[in-house]
Amino acid sequence: MSGPTTTLASTAAAATAQVEDLRFGWTDYTVFILMLSVSAAIGVYFGFFSKAKNTTEEYLRGGKKMQALPIAISLVSSQLSGVAIMSIPTENYTYGFNFIFAVLAMIPTVPILIYIIVPVFYDNNVVNCYEYLEMRFNKRTRQFVTLTFVLNQFLMLPVYMFIPSLAFSQVTGINIHLINTVISSICVFYTMLGGIKAVVWTDVVQAGVMLLSVIMVGVLGTMRTGGLGTVLEYASEGGRFNFDFRLDPRIRATFWNSMTSGLLLWTGKIGLDQSCVQRIVSLPSYAHAKKSLVVAGFGFLIIMFFTSFAGIIMFARYYGCDPMLAGLVSKPDKMMPFFIQDIMGNLPGMPGLFISCVFSASLSSLSANLNSFAGVVYFDYIKPHIRHTEARANGFMKLVIIAMGGYCIVGGFIVQRFNSILQTMWTITGINTGAVVGIFLLGMFVPRVNGKVAMTSILFSVLAMLWVIINAQMNIKAGLIKYEVLPNSLDQCEARGLDTIFNAINQTATATTTAAPVPTNVTTAFGSNREFSIYDISFYWYKVLGAILIFVWAVPMSYVWRPDRNEKQSPKLYSPFVRNMLNVPDPVLELEELPLREPLTKAVQENGAA
Repeated sequence: MSGPTTTLASTAAAATAQVEDLRFGWTDYTVFILMLSVSAAIGVYFGFFSKAKNTTEEYLRGGKKMQALPIAISLVSSQLSGVAIMSIPTENYTYGFNFIFAVLAMIPTVPILIYIIVPVFYDNNVVNCYEYLEMRFNKRTRQFVTLTFVLNQFLMLPVYMFIPSLAFSQVTGINIHLINTVISSICVFYTMLGGIKAVVWTDVVQAGVMLLSVIMVGVLGTMRTGGLGTVLEYASEGGRFNFDFRLDPRIRATFWNSMTSGLLLWTGKIGLDQSCVQRIVSLPSYAHAKKSLVVAGFGFLIIMFFTSFAGIIMFARYYGCDPMLAGLVSKPDKMMPFFIQDIMGNLPGMPGLFISCVFSASLSSLSANLNSFAGVVYFDYIKPHIRHTEARANGFMKLVIIAMGGYCIVGGFIVQRFNSILQTMWTITGINTGAVVGIFLLGMFVPRVNGKVAMTSILFSVLAMLWVIINAQMNIKAGLIKYEVLPNSLDQCEARGLDTIFNAINQTATATTTAAPVPTNVTTAFGSNREFSIYDISFYWYKVLGAILIFVWAVPMSYVWRPDRNEKQSPKLYSPFVRNMLNVPDPVLELEELPLREPLTKAVQENGAA
């Protein structure tokens, strides 16, 4: 019994001794504090010095005078949470480059948003995307989907904030929960004071930090590894470029599940999630929205490619000399901070720049979600029960933001226990994201579906996915699903001059571990010898399955609960191509010329009179 204990203790001691050399310097702290100070200053400016009205319209939509480019940058920033910056490179390091297909799914997502979804919001003067569900179906459907949004925020916001705190703690040694408290407080401060304008303009600053950081990581990491040719050679030898096109849904990541899941994720996050829709409809017209979405699509592809490829560079750097096998890194989600300190630790300010990048990504996601969360909670849950005034509304929304910030701090104690943050996030959102995307598309595509069918289809999809996911987690706990990573080794540390890892191995009594017994029949990341079970499917399929279940229930049930013939639906509630199929004429005025808040009938009358 004493042997393994001694081994673990010596490994921990070696890791601690080596990582002590990989610490922040005063230049890094200066860069990091500067970034936080700029974010706070933007909040102070828009909270106290900007000449704007103290109204909910100004607080949530910037007076509908936002510009296309800042909104595009803000949309990109909000999709790149600290989870993405920290966990996506790790995903590619451990399981290969198949995740790139989820990134490329943004290419078909942009035209879907521009030509199918966003025109419906502008045609119907929608401010809160959940308003559409009430217009198309009924209030109960809106309330249920809003509830899923609120629950999602409760589950995900602590994750968004905890990841950068984890990175900062790794390179500074400061208590992770103390960091979480300080940074969450700063984010709450500028979001509460400045509203959507502060969110957007801090996103612009933070996006600049993120882009500079990921490019620097790519360039310096490639140089330290021996050049692009060496990176590609090592990644290929290590199996990281083995793209998987098999149709088995139990394989963790393939072309099929990455592409389709990515398509639903980006469609749901950008086009059907209030945190992004709020920014899109803050633009003056539909033409501005189209430009903003196109720019956002290109920006997303650029920065996410660099983020994903960082995992391949990281693998090439540690090919044959894995820090996790050496005991220097305790779990995959801590690999990126180690990698950054390894390739940038000797350059003053560079580690601070990257940690600023991680925090920038998380702050942009957290602030956008806090702002939209406050608006949804106020208008859907508070306003119906109080006498509404603009001042009272703003006061309540600021209180909601403060309360949610406190919750994020407490939630960090739970998130700390997660093993794979990316898998955890994808699994949690798999419960309802597919259903939410499905119900919006159902409303826009299938005119015969009524509110009763819509409501029951959401319940069917969410409950079915909850059942699948719970049983999948039980299989994981029982060892029936075991996602072992692609192999690496420790046999080239000395030859490649990775002294930090080599010395850690030498200080360890042994580099081998005894694996716990596992079932004979098991589903792994790359195949399965078990009989097929729906509970064994990859978590990447959860969103797709959730959306399919909406249509599986709704289409046949629309013939059971037929629409009321006396109930007239506005053709504007359907996507433009569905209107064409129904032979419904388009509005006389072009959407590009139609402001969001200008009543359509009045505009048409004026045009006719002229």
